[in-house]
Amino acid sequence: MTQDTSFDRRMLEALVCPVTHGVLSYDAEKQELVSKAAHLAFPIRNGIPIMLVDEARQID
Repeated sequence: MTQDTSFDRRMLEALVCPVTHGVLSYDAEKQELVSKAAHLAFPIRNGIPIMLVDEARQID
């Protein structure tokens, strides 16, 4: 069974980092939205971005 993991890139225009309210970049390989300012990567699961700080992972 295959899950639909496609992410609508147009959604990026509407989404901002919940911490900094800054722009996010899309990492297609890792299926994450990255906030460089907050040093967080928010996962995308089944095509849905999970914009919760508790679900994000720290990045350098």
